[in-house]
Amino acid sequence: MAGIFSIVTTEILPIGLLTSIGSSFTISDGMAGLMMTMPGFLAAISAPLVTVATGRIDRRLMLGAFVLVLALANFLAAFASSYWLVLISRVMVGVTIGGFWSIGAGLAGRLVPAESVGRATSVIFSAVPLGSVLGVPLGTFIGDIAGWRTTFLAMGFFTLCVLVMLLLTVPALPAGRVTRLNVLAGMLRSLNTRFALMVTFLVVLAHFGTYTYVTPFLEQVTHLSSGLITVFLLVFGAAGIAGNFLGGSAVVRYPRATFAAAAAMIAGATLLLPVLGKWDLGALALLTVWGVAYGAVPVCSQTWFTKATPDSPEASSVLFTASFQATISLGALVGGGVVDHSSSALVMTLGGAIAVLTVLAVWVHRVRNVPWSTAVL
Repeated sequence: MAGIFSIVTTEILPIGLLTSIGSSFTISDGMAGLMMTMPGFLAAISAPLVTVATGRIDRRLMLGAFVLVLALANFLAAFASSYWLVLISRVMVGVTIGGFWSIGAGLAGRLVPAESVGRATSVIFSAVPLGSVLGVPLGTFIGDIAGWRTTFLAMGFFTLCVLVMLLLTVPALPAGRVTRLNVLAGMLRSLNTRFALMVTFLVVLAHFGTYTYVTPFLEQVTHLSSGLITVFLLVFGAAGIAGNFLGGSAVVRYPRATFAAAAAMIAGATLLLPVLGKWDLGALALLTVWGVAYGAVPVCSQTWFTKATPDSPEASSVLFTASFQATISLGALVGGGVVDHSSSALVMTLGGAIAVLTVLAVWVHRVRNVPWSTAVL
């Protein structure tokens, strides 16, 4: 959980620092959004390649190696003399995301008794909203006081502490069933796996196409100060923690309904933000709803992939990671194009429309009544 917290915080840290980093290098908000695009694309590529290439190495050692790369990436960003060096550091972040998530997301079954796997998975994925509730607001606060470089420097030292804790506390994890490329290719023949890929693509595109540019929206539309933006992001993250555990407990029994409810809440929040987000209370209320909804998304998506391929937990984590991260990049890239050529308000509206498509996709899955364990074409 601490490792994923470090990764998630580092990955989405530029959201709260977007305008200050952009002004440092005299670039637009859309160009600065490349800091969100780069890690996702690299993670999508590295997830299958790195996991397959290191399939016979103890998983604990690999987790430690990825956390070390993450620390170095933060230090490089802190001392970068040009924007291109920042982007190189984001490439390193992407490789870390692809490898660590693919190995770590499905490890609950090896660390706890079978009856506790669901709860342990929720604990692991609680790192995602924790990154929002603690990491991003704290990073934004440090950036406001001491500059964005200090934020990355502090994150680098924190990640080194996580590395030490990981090596001291996590037991040896010899490689079990080796993940191969032909196994991943075979999984794509499953109808449920393809549904999982589709709904993950849609809901993550809707979220990160909008949330990446929530700071410019709150500055330009809601007209909040930097201090209030930090508070609003803190509320968003706190709601995400609640959504993570609510979603984790509900998705085991109601996978379709839980996923559809989360997507519907994201759709409602983002579609209403351009209207109600002009006022502080309206923006705060909608960000709270949005936070609860997105908090449930990662555990819902991982559960869908796991149910689709119950015999290959690491392979399912690879597909989950690759699809999730590729869509984060695409969402940030598309959102950046819209922001530069139109407005942050239009980004919210388009993201809401895509979230509606997610609800429709889950409804189609339900109507077809596809059984989880036998859906292979």
